[in-house]
Parts: sequence; C-alpha cells; structure tokens
Amino acid sequence: MKKDDLMDKIVSLAKRRGFVYPASEIYGGIAGFYDFGPNGLEMKNNLKKLWWSYMVRKRKNVVGIDGAVITHKDVWKASGHLESFSDPLAECKTCKRRFRADHLQEEGFDVCPNCGGVLSEPRDFNLMMYTELGVVEGEKEVAYLRGEACQSIYLDYDNIIKTSRQKLPFGICQIGKAFRNEITPKYFLFRQREFEQWDLQYFVAPEDMKEAYDFWKEERMRWYKTLMNNEENLRFRQHADDELAHYAKVAFDIEFNSPFGWKELEGIHWRGDWDLSRHGHFSGVNFTYTDDKGQSFIPHIVETSGGVDRSFLFFLIDAYNEEIVKGENGHEETRIVLKLNPNISPVTVAVLPLSKKDELSSLADSIYNELSSSFNVQYDHTGSIGKRYRRQDEIGTPYCVTVDFQSLEDNKVTIRDRDTMKQQRVDVSRIFEIVNTKLKDSLNI
Repeated sequence: MKKDDLMDKIVSLAKRRGFVYPASEIYGGIAGFYDFGPNGLEMKNNLKKLWWSYMVRKRKNVVGIDGAVITHKDVWKASGHLESFSDPLAECKTCKRRFRADHLQEEGFDVCPNCGGVLSEPRDFNLMMYTELGVVEGEKEVAYLRGEACQSIYLDYDNIIKTSRQKLPFGICQIGKAFRNEITPKYFLFRQREFEQWDLQYFVAPEDMKEAYDFWKEERMRWYKTLMNNEENLRFRQHADDELAHYAKVAFDIEFNSPFGWKELEGIHWRGDWDLSRHGHFSGVNFTYTDDKGQSFIPHIVETSGGVDRSFLFFLIDAYNEEIVKGENGHEETRIVLKLNPNISPVTVAVLPLSKKDELSSLADSIYNELSSSFNVQYDHTGSIGKRYRRQDEIGTPYCVTVDFQSLEDNKVTIRDRDTMKQQRVDVSRIFEIVNTKLKDSLNI
C-alpha cells in the first residue's frame, strides 16, 4: 500500500467510524482543530489511562497535577517563549499564503507551492496564542494560552514539595492541553493548533542526572514498543548540537516511521536547572533544595514530553490492516481491521444477538449489563452477523460475543477473536473471566 493512500484511508476511517471529525465542520472547519467522536474519545481516554497508570499509579515517587490552560504573561517571559518560541515564516508575494520556510526547503520548493509566486525572505513568527482578561475595554490584561503543558508543573513545584512531602528524586506528571499558532498545520492530527500533551518532569540532584536520564529514555521507548505491533517503526534520534533547545544539554526523540516520514512521537530532554532557575529569578521564589546530606542546589530536570493526539494517530497507523478473506456469500472481500492492543481499543466487547426476538434480547441484555460495569461494551443488533463483525473489525473491537438461539438451550455463547477470527463456544458465566484474562495477558508493561 502506498504511504499516501494509507494516510487517506486513516483519515477516511477516522471520520466514518466516529474517531475524529474536523472541528466546526458545518461552517467549513478551522485548520489545525479536530473533535474526537465517540470511538475516538474512548480510545484516547484508554491511552491516557494506560499512560497515567504506568507513569504515576505504579510509582511511589511520582504525583500528578492538572494545571490551568491560561497562565500569567510573565510565565512565558521566564520560559523564553515570548522571546524565542518561533518558526521561520515565508509569505507568497502574489497569493499571500504563508508557509513554514524550513518545510518548503525540506520539500524542495523555492517558489510558492500554491501559485508559483515569489516568496518573501523568512522571518520569525511567534507561535504563542494570547487572550485578554477583564471586562473594561481598554483595561484588559493580556494572558497566554500555554504553549506547552510542562510550565504548569514548574509553577506548582514548590506547592508539591510542601504538600506531598516528596523528596528528590521525584516526578510530577500532567496530561493537558497546549496551544500553538502553527503556520501550516498538517498531516491530520500530527501538527495541530490545539492539542494534548503528556509530560513528566523528574527532579533530581545534579550528580544523578545521567542515571535518571538514561532510565527514562529507555522506559518511554519500552512503553511504546509494548503497545505497538511493529517495533521496527520506532527509533531514537539524537538532536544535533545546532538544534538543541537553549535549555537542553542532551535531547533524544522517539520517532515513528509514518506515511509522511520519520516523525517525533516523544522527546526526552535533559533540561538541567534552567526552568526552576528562570522562574525563581522572575518570581522571586527561592527554589533551592537542601537534601539529607545538607547539600543545597537547584534541582535538575529530566523531561519526557509526548503528544497524546500524535500517539493516537500513530497507534491508528500501526494498527491499520487490510486482509483478503471469504465473505458471507463465499466470495473474497477486503477486511479492514484495526489491530489495536485490546487495552487501547475503543470498544472491548461487542454483544451481538442474532435476532431481535425477546428471548435473545433478554439474554443479550443481561450479558451487556454484566460486562459494561467493567468494560466499554457495544450492543449491535442490526444487519447480518458478517456485516456486524466487519463494523467491529474497523473500530478495533478485540472480542465479539454472539448470542444465538442455541444459547437459550445451553446457556453458551460464541466469542470471536478479532485478530485470528477464531470462534470459541463458552458458558455465559465465563465471559467476564475470559475477556479479563485476555486483557491482562495483552498488557506487558
């Protein structure tokens, strides 16, 4: 399958099966903004739940916060975003379209790709989005939507130290929205203007930085590899000296081999003491930490920062498969199936009664009610069983439970496995146990 074709199919499936819709679509949409539909929201929530469990719940020395989206303007002076958070912008002198100059160079364009016109010299374009607070016109105060979610963690660091009684080394995690006025949003969910990030800021003594950095670098790669089908599509890429952020001593990206090239999935950054030092200087708060040995220092930071929406997109790409199978009429047909890890799939179990008759519906309803207290379950009783299987394959449902007329006699149902399409006849009382065991077996993190 051509890579361009794959991306078109992913975008089409995402809308057709209720994963992702263009935001404000009935008014023509807005570039760089998307809404997550019923299946997309469930899948995204599953991803965040897995990340939170792995990063926070399973670790004694990591806690979480949920910071405000709108922040004081001085936060972004201290962080350097107002001064240096920019991309090179080139504008067409004819059609006035604007483009990322570095992207045009990468793609081999020296004229406007829209009309062939002459391009302006690149200039810096700040990506921060701002708003105004207050009710009196002329007296409103400028504030900013955060350009990266991690700044909230630095702002709450002192409160965490005082209220959670954590000692170094310890981490603070957050999943939250960030906003960037991207010049050219593109590649579907990959580059947006409103997106979600999952961040860990891990605070350590200066002499412990290398050990902590190496640990989290490998830990984050292991998490992605465990959940994806194709490990060969993941790699590390080290930042060259001339592309390191001003605060970074070392930086590695976890990259995914996407239809549009190797692209960043998550960054692991050696931030040193730059962030707390800057916020201490601008706010007047002393962030000096004194350890049990009496040594005083500004904590250094290992950061792992990834895009939730990017991960969502790359998991869809990794899971997408087309297979030739025999259909209900015996003829060959294409089966589209998302082979997502069962713990990520938006629907865990589909309950499929073969008939709408009261006896079958009653048994199917009771199975649905029992399972839905623990799993996301979909009840589907329309169309042939073959078409229902195909619908569930397209949204990645790992297990389908078919209730037939024999079920009324032997109290057994058929469980169908998504990946193998094999069917197993089991007693109704064992459905929960079987599904729960399969879920646990598929999660090795």
